[in-house]
Amino acid sequence: MHNGEKLTLDISEAAELLGISRNLAYELAKSGTLPVVKLGKRLLVPRRALEKLLEEAKATPVSK
Repeated sequence: MHNGEKLTLDISEAAELLGISRNLAYELAKSGTLPVVKLGKRLLVPRRALEKLLEEAKATPVSK
């Protein structure tokens, strides 16, 4: 199931895992690029959605 890992990450945790700044993570969440769930005032990133986003990014060729 979830192997003892949290099902969601807060924006700071997601930013750290992605190697980006917290501000950029908030911008990506606001634009819809970073998948988030809003619970009250908190924005949480579902771990599975983040993993899926990264898998899809691997399949996308980088244009020059």
